[in-house]
Amino acid sequence: MTKQFGATSTTNEVLDGIDLSGKRILVTGVSAGLGVETARSLAAHGAHVVGAARDLAKAESATQGVRADARGQGSLELIELNLASLASVRRCAEQLLERGERFDVVIANAGVMACPFGLTKDGFETQFGTNHLGHFVLVNRIASLINDGGRLVNLSSAGHRFADVDLDDPNFEHTQYAEFVAYGRSKTANILFAVEFDRRHKHRGVRATAVHPGGIKTELGRHMYPDDASFQRRIDELNDENKAAGKPAFVLKSIPQGAATSVWAGVVAGANDVGAKYCENCHVGEVVTDSGLSAVSEGVRPYALDPERAKALWAKSEAMVGEQF
Repeated sequence: MTKQFGATSTTNEVLDGIDLSGKRILVTGVSAGLGVETARSLAAHGAHVVGAARDLAKAESATQGVRADARGQGSLELIELNLASLASVRRCAEQLLERGERFDVVIANAGVMACPFGLTKDGFETQFGTNHLGHFVLVNRIASLINDGGRLVNLSSAGHRFADVDLDDPNFEHTQYAEFVAYGRSKTANILFAVEFDRRHKHRGVRATAVHPGGIKTELGRHMYPDDASFQRRIDELNDENKAAGKPAFVLKSIPQGAATSVWAGVVAGANDVGAKYCENCHVGEVVTDSGLSAVSEGVRPYALDPERAKALWAKSEAMVGEQF
């Protein structure tokens, strides 16, 4: 890698001069925010993007600009995927397998954040079931479609700092539910899944990584901040905390800046540089052991990269979904 990128780099800057013609890339969550921008930037550089979304009508409307920016170089097609329903996940995977068209990159972008307690259609806690288990089944079912030398990019978050996975009580049956603890568990799971997937597939050059996009105002925060005023209050609180701790002010990223790390990790960074790693701000994140829980600080917790923990999560996930990979 000759070019250096950082927190303010955009998708266009990261992909400048890169030709993705002939590449096929699957991106989940293309009905809003980061998913749409990820698909747009990849298609604009020549890739054929398969965009997965729960609401196809919403995705069709949201991705009009993706097709416009592709200008006949890249392309986009949509496929239905509801990660909160394993029936939908398996149906999506089956459709992709029936087509037999291979992928160079899979970007598991879709997710939910800090929502009230609820269960998926299969009885899993909503955030763990949607963010982790849905992608776990989808990616493993279509793993044979990922080309040798391909890549998996899981969207995680600095929110993994809030909690390690709980393999004894993943559905909060015996634990008091807390929105951000549940979110943290699911985001840690995204990293651990990448670690174990990387171990299982790197013999054929397929590498997996997890990325933190940064703080961005998208639909993902709708459960936390119902209006602009409450959102701004939280930003002000964060900056008061940062000032008291002698840290720089927290600055929101734009959506193109937020999606930059996904595309950097997927098609720009070296495979050996990012395999089984956690990336942020277009670089590999450092392991941190500080006691703070701030989800706006850099670094990855050691438990999220623990290979034995990753194996244990894999086994637990297989047991929960009733399927072995």
